[in-house]
Formats: sequence, structure tokens, C-alpha cells
Amino acid sequence: MTFGLAEVEAAAARIAGRVHRTPVFHSRLLDRELGCQVLLKGEHLQRIGAFKARGAFNALLALDPAVRARGVITVSSGNHAQAVALAAAETGSHAVVVMPADASPAKLAATRGYGAEVICDGVTPANREQFVHRLAAERGLRLVHPFDDFDVMAGQGTAALELLDEVGDLDLVLAPVGGGGLISGTAAAVKGRSPSTRVVGVEPAGAADARDSLAAGRLVALPEPPQTIADGVRTLRLGERDFAVIRRLVDEIVTVSDDQLRAALALAWSRTKQLIEPTAALPLAALLTGAVGGTAGQRVGVILSGGNLDTAALAATPALPGSKEAAKEEGGP
Repeated sequence: MTFGLAEVEAAAARIAGRVHRTPVFHSRLLDRELGCQVLLKGEHLQRIGAFKARGAFNALLALDPAVRARGVITVSSGNHAQAVALAAAETGSHAVVVMPADASPAKLAATRGYGAEVICDGVTPANREQFVHRLAAERGLRLVHPFDDFDVMAGQGTAALELLDEVGDLDLVLAPVGGGGLISGTAAAVKGRSPSTRVVGVEPAGAADARDSLAAGRLVALPEPPQTIADGVRTLRLGERDFAVIRRLVDEIVTVSDDQLRAALALAWSRTKQLIEPTAALPLAALLTGAVGGTAGQRVGVILSGGNLDTAALAATPALPGSKEAAKEEGGP
């Protein structure tokens, strides 16, 4: 299948009225810190609190109504799970969601709250793909994969399309990378509108399968589930469809450490007052650390991918680097 701007534009028309057209934020203080003009697409304010609503609605609405009525199944540790549950409830379908037993309790509860049947028993990060494919075959349900699905990828790309519609041409667009759905959809939208605009993906240093895959020219999988605070990108490898698009359209994949990510998260919270989740701060960490170069004075678009935080856990977390609380603990003013 050819995948590009036309598919993203079709998705935008299909999901219009089903998802929010999220705002774009700009902070002069943040610009000063990062040395460039940063335009932030607020997908943390999307339905279910993440960009995943776009791909889920597009995938379900693209199905034949009879297929959709029989039900869908997916596998996800959180945001995509909630998105498919919501989209199914609003499009005359029913969702079965396979989630690892160690998934965030808040995301488990939210997925059930949207009406989905959640299956956790016997599911681990290592076996979840095999588990969902077997269950889909047993129950005769259509699998809506969280990233290795062209309709999902096209839906995710609509965030970047809206960003370009609102702010015009950009020198660079940055997005987090997990399974590859967001970065592949973003690249299709951006390169289709402005081929000279750089598209760069950002992932944690401990989960650098996308960077390694791009460098090797083939899919490289992680040997075990990565340990990172960016829980939205704890995938073992890119999707095959996503990787094909990434190889064709993405300019670079860069990585940041969890400590660098914490510093960027604290900076984002203090400068923008937007409560984003760690995964959403990956692009800002790349700008803050210089992991992506050549940005001085440029106009940079950033997809703030989500805001689904476990607030109880956050309240119990030690002060983040760069925060006022951290300064006090270190003897600062």
C-alpha cells in the first residue's frame, strides 16, 4: 500500500468531529531556554488524554460496518487501549483489550470505564503480541494494532497536519517514537506538505530500537522490555509498516537518557504549565540536550503526545531535576 499525505488527509476528513482539534502552545521563556521557536501541539488535551484517539477512530471508522459490529481487539499498555475502547463505544462496536498485568492501574481502570473487556491474566510484555493474535483468531475479532496498521498511522498523522495548517511552514518537526505509528504518520503529513522540513524521532536511550533499526537498515528488536520512565514507548520493536515509512521519510532518530528526560519534563511543566506525561517530553529533551542539532533560530514543531500521568505516583516522586523543589533540596534559593 502507498502511504503518504493523501492517506493522512483522508483520515482527517473521516475523524472530523470525533476528536478534538487540539491547541498549539508557544512560550517565549521556553524559546529562550532552547534557542529556537518551539510550537507545541497539545495532544495531551486530546480525547483520552493522548494522540492515540486519532488513530483508533480512523481505524474503526474505516472498517466495513458489519466487521466493526462484530467487535475489535487490540493490545496496549495504556493510551491506545483507552482510545480503542472509546472509539468502539461510539461507533457501534465492542472492544476487547489485552493489557499486561503490570500496566498502569489508572489506565486499566480508564479502559474498563470506556466499556472494554480487559484481559490481563497470563499477559506479559514479552508474549502480548502472540497472545492478542491467538485471541483474535479464536473470537473472530478484527485486530486494531496500536501502531503496525496503516489506518492507525494515518490517524496519528492528523495531529501534524493540524499543526501545519495552523502555524505554516516549519524547519523541523519532532515526535516521540515507540512502535512508530506517530512518527510515521507525522512524517507522511509533514513531508507531503513540505519536503524540506526535517522530521526527527526521539526515543529513550534504553529503548533505542528505532535508532538502531534505521542505522542497520533492518528491524532491530530489543531483547527485553525497556526500563524507562517514558511508559508510552516501552515497545520491543517498530512495526513493519511503520519502519518502511520511517526509512523513506524520517531524517533521523535521536535518543535521550531518563535523567535528561526528567529535566525536560520539569522545564515543560514550569514554562508551559501544561501537565504532560514523560513520553511527551522526549522531543523537548532532544532540544534541551542538543541531541538534535542545527536548531538555533529555527521554527520547530513538537507533538506533545499525551498527558496521562499517574498523579498519585507523581505526588510521591522525589523532586525532578531543574525544579524549584530540587533547588531547595540541593541548598539553592
